[in-house]
Amino acid sequence: MTTPRDPQSNPADGASLHAPAPNGPQAGAGSAAGGLPAPYGPRAVADAAVGDPPPPQTAVSPGPPTADPRWARPAFLALLLATGVLYLCNLHASGYANSFYSAAVQAGSQSWKAFFFGSLDAANAITVDKPPAALWPMALSVRLFGLNSWAILVPEVLMGVGTVAVVHASVRRRSGHGAALLAGAVLALTPVAALMFRFNNPDALLALLMAVACHLVVRALEDGRTRWLVWAGVAVGFAFLTKTLQAFLILPALAAVYAVCAPVRPRKRFAQLALATVALVVSGGWWVAVVELWPASSRPYIGGSQNNSFLELTFGYNGLGRLNGDETGSVGGGGAPGGGGRWGETGWDRMFNDDIGGQISWLLPAALILLVAGLVLSRKAGRTDVTRAAFLVWGGSLLTTAVVFSVMAGIFHQYYTVALAPYVAAVTGMGAAALWHRRRETWAALTLAATVTATAAWGYVLLHRTPDYLPWLRWLVLVGGLTAALGLVFAGRAGRRVVLAAAGLGVAASLAGPTAYTLSTVREGHSGSIVTAGPASTGRGGGPGGGGGPQNGTPPGADGNGPSQNGGFPGGGPGQDGFGAPPGADGTTPPGGAGTTTEAPGRGSRGGGAGMGGLLGGTDVDAEARELLEAGAAGHTWAAAAVGAQNAASYQLATGEPVMAIGGFNGTDPSPTLAQFQQYVKDGRIHYFVSGGGAGAGGGGTGRGGGSGTGAASSITAWVQSHFTHVTAGSVTFYDLTRPTSED
Repeated sequence: MTTPRDPQSNPADGASLHAPAPNGPQAGAGSAAGGLPAPYGPRAVADAAVGDPPPPQTAVSPGPPTADPRWARPAFLALLLATGVLYLCNLHASGYANSFYSAAVQAGSQSWKAFFFGSLDAANAITVDKPPAALWPMALSVRLFGLNSWAILVPEVLMGVGTVAVVHASVRRRSGHGAALLAGAVLALTPVAALMFRFNNPDALLALLMAVACHLVVRALEDGRTRWLVWAGVAVGFAFLTKTLQAFLILPALAAVYAVCAPVRPRKRFAQLALATVALVVSGGWWVAVVELWPASSRPYIGGSQNNSFLELTFGYNGLGRLNGDETGSVGGGGAPGGGGRWGETGWDRMFNDDIGGQISWLLPAALILLVAGLVLSRKAGRTDVTRAAFLVWGGSLLTTAVVFSVMAGIFHQYYTVALAPYVAAVTGMGAAALWHRRRETWAALTLAATVTATAAWGYVLLHRTPDYLPWLRWLVLVGGLTAALGLVFAGRAGRRVVLAAAGLGVAASLAGPTAYTLSTVREGHSGSIVTAGPASTGRGGGPGGGGGPQNGTPPGADGNGPSQNGGFPGGGPGQDGFGAPPGADGTTPPGGAGTTTEAPGRGSRGGGAGMGGLLGGTDVDAEARELLEAGAAGHTWAAAAVGAQNAASYQLATGEPVMAIGGFNGTDPSPTLAQFQQYVKDGRIHYFVSGGGAGAGGGGTGRGGGSGTGAASSITAWVQSHFTHVTAGSVTFYDLTRPTSED
């Protein structure tokens, strides 16, 4: 029989000052939350939820997990069910969402080679400008259920529900069920999360895998088991196959925390980190190795690269170029840190500015305050204290990602900030629970009150940026938050009912603003390459990084080529005018002539249109054009070729036939070259050339006439126009590559 360790003896060795984490493994010394008061087990949280004082600090030997309260599992399941229902609501309104990725999903559902490489078309001309991991779940879904909006987007919804579950599980282990429910709700109701977990960009899978990696590192910190750290490496590796180097933003924080705080000897710590690194390299590098070793002549061109190299894409266009703005093949970079650019203002306040604030920053001030509070509470804990380490893992991931986002001078879109949502939610839940348990201490009560005050005041500012959107809500948030803060000031002396009422009012006031923006997001369809959450804001704009749908909900002209209400590029940004509405609810192109969309008049498509000649959003494909391409597809590898991936994707999704995207996403990739294209035409592999297109063609995107830009795309356009007969289908001009002009 052993005698319990003195809780004050040798704190440097990480001795437990209270009970181990609920449902956690027997972690021994250092597995509990050191300097924080009171156990964070389910029973303690249940006691705290009804206003009872926290139990005294005691040293407890590791034992069996404390039983969950009866309400815990039903509440958790209700959270997941509510998240799923919310994200599924009106899902069909987005149609194919980002047609760039939907075309690749369609191709992957038809060809396993296209599936593996992430090709834009089933004939494997060129890939998307990202690795393909995010496409794989959607492509498998389309193989099972057919090509439609639900088959593409439901996997994204499931990723959102999964991310909420992971954050809930991680917070529950350290801070109890109440904190976990709060964290899950914060994540589910973050506007940019509601946007991206209902959209087909890679960011949904990236957010899920980053949350999994953080959770697994915290698990490894509990007991020092190698397997958790190795699995965390695997998660980061697959995150790399989702969005390349963005997956590595949190690695410094994760590695540093484990190297310092793990409950094992230093030699073992570094050996475990080395094994995790090997797991990361293997899980993220196997696909890269295959692509780089595969003969270039028998695989698709690597979209986004200038030399047909995935490594060049990774470290150039998708890597350092995003930081310094030097992105070869891009439509333009940003400015120096602290200045403006085509992709928005950079600087320390970027996450709070007019473009970004309403997407992610509602609870960001609270998370920063609570992160500091959690670290202060655990400042005297031992080296291996897990609760402090959890704050460092989630908080470190939040800070490193936010800092990099704030200084990026290259391509940056508002929806990137969904990566911050799991970190904000976890820190908020853990920090609120930590302060709630110490609420009898004046400083803790004042910090809680200050957190609610800052959140309510910032919510008022964000809501004031959209003055015509629920004008009464900002006053309700401000008054409710200040009232709740006043009650929390006296949390240590007021009665139970008063304290609970103040806490409930504080939570409601803090979540009211993001909830309203989330509901606004769910009510609308989103399409194109640049999408934003919430109602249209007078602050949006500032170039391609500021795209967000039409101001005041006003769409462009009926022909789909009208001007954006935000102005031209730069200043309003291409793609903000909603050009090219999504296909119908069943995933098919809507009937009617050119310019027919599924959007009701006066509503517009939130996000990306076909600004800059279809560069950032798909174009409408009318019935005549569709019939022309379908009738001539037999006997050809590609039914047509079009400059720019969004332009090509629209025709491919409408017809179900492969369409070559000349020049990749921007129309600026050197694929195919003029000589290669001429050989394809000579061999009869391409039937039609679609006039107009992306930036590489120099065209205007009206569907009539090409451009005179530079590069392979413009050379191909000029050669086609001078050597082949054109035909008109609906409002679009096609060149029949099987019918040369008479002078040939």
